[in-house]
Amino acid sequence: MTRSISKSLFAALAGFTILICLCYTGLAVVIAYVTEDMLVGRLLTREAAAIESHAAREGVLPRPASDLLTLHTSRATLPAAVRAATSPSDVRAEVFAGDAHYHLMVRELPHHGRVTILADVTPMLVVSNVVQDVGGVLIFVALALIGLALLLAWLLARRLVRPLQTLALEARRLHPGSTASFSARARPDEIGELAGRLETSFNALQAALRRERDFTRDVGHELRTPLTVMNNTLALAATRPVERGDIAQLQAGLDELRATIEVLFALARAEHVGQAPFDLRACIEQSLLRLPDDALDEEGLAVDLPERLPVDGNQHLANLLLTNRLGNALFHAGPGCRLAITWAGDRLTIANTVDTVNKGQVQGFAHGQNLLARVAGAMGWEIAFHPGEASYRVEIAPRLAS
Repeated sequence: MTRSISKSLFAALAGFTILICLCYTGLAVVIAYVTEDMLVGRLLTREAAAIESHAAREGVLPRPASDLLTLHTSRATLPAAVRAATSPSDVRAEVFAGDAHYHLMVRELPHHGRVTILADVTPMLVVSNVVQDVGGVLIFVALALIGLALLLAWLLARRLVRPLQTLALEARRLHPGSTASFSARARPDEIGELAGRLETSFNALQAALRRERDFTRDVGHELRTPLTVMNNTLALAATRPVERGDIAQLQAGLDELRATIEVLFALARAEHVGQAPFDLRACIEQSLLRLPDDALDEEGLAVDLPERLPVDGNQHLANLLLTNRLGNALFHAGPGCRLAITWAGDRLTIANTVDTVNKGQVQGFAHGQNLLARVAGAMGWEIAFHPGEASYRVEIAPRLAS
């Protein structure tokens, strides 16, 4: 069963508050009683010294200076409650007799023997009198202060726990595929650090899940077509001799499979692939060199590029993007493909002709578009596809290097 941290914190603060109140109340009562006893003790000591001085000087016992004090030369004259509560050997004693409160002190005086000084200190009991006179007011004030302390404890607990409750509420509202954004991330304390770590971890997990989902979808989508072509070619080979065209088609399918798999794995690791400036023209030249020797003749390729094309991105992904695009151009355009690669207006354009006669025998122009778009998006580039009746054009807008 879930327990609210606010209630737990309030219970702890309230318990601590009540404990402090009880401790200080007990300490105040003890101090009051000790002070009261010390006052009576000093009064008796001072009176005993005065009696001893007067008896030594005058030879007779004086009359006590306070009406609260009486002198007794015999125990028989002491009140019955005092005689019952003390013994003849006691030098000092404190006796409670109903509503009366006595303090007793015994002194040995020359020529007078054992003299007992008895003080009825009932009128001097400040603590008892205060409790009797204003006890109700004190209890009311104490309860009011405890109530105020509990209110402050509740407000403090609510104030301290509110950021955690907000963080928990925002975490409960998250769902798969969403982006975490916790309001407590800007706090300069441990809660802000916790919110930042949770936000980073959740977004990283969502990105990993998206890459896994995209990888699974792309494997099922991008590899199905070349596998189908290869399967059909092998099925035809069982009924007739294998021709050079069939072998070429199988080789092309294998090349496309290999390029697609490389792109898929590169996208799956895209978060861990750094980006840096590089020369895009060099990547284009490398991709052209990877094409088969008989793929294009001198008239089938037109290149119009600056001497250098410095861009920002990942060179490995850029090579895969260009290789995949050029391979698709040759594979989908059919025999007699004409390929043009130009740079204008900060955009790279790769256009190829379309075999209008046999276009029904080649695969669709849209094959691989999603994959190329994801490769470009992983580097922050823009890509646009422009299919037509006689040509197919792809425009790529890379991030230019500063």
